[in-house]
Amino acid sequence: MQAPTIIERVDDFYARERVSPELAPLILEVYAQVVRTDTEVRALHKALDDLLTFLASPTGRTHANCVATDSFFMNNDRWERDWEHVSEPYRDLLGLLGDALHDTIAAPEIAENFDNTPEQLLSQLRQIK
Repeated sequence: MQAPTIIERVDDFYARERVSPELAPLILEVYAQVVRTDTEVRALHKALDDLLTFLASPTGRTHANCVATDSFFMNNDRWERDWEHVSEPYRDLLGLLGDALHDTIAAPEIAENFDNTPEQLLSQLRQIK
């Protein structure tokens, strides 16, 4: 089974913009680490850090990138494997990536209220021991 598709463009009430080409490889690395039969925590942590660092950067913090990331993780039922085998802090973070991240630019108060901005998620990741 292949990884689910990552949307390439967002055309909604808020913006019409393309997803950054740098985003897909970062999302797919997280996916690859999660679906491995022998998920390595350090590699998963690094992949998540790389993704969230990009999303929190001036270049990566766009409406399209946040919507595309949210959509990919929200549709985890299409993944070849769930993430129940990873430890709880990582499961929680993976779930949050498909929650209110899409509101980061269009409705920042909502994303902030749910601790779901890229910066908040990155902070949560870096607190995982």
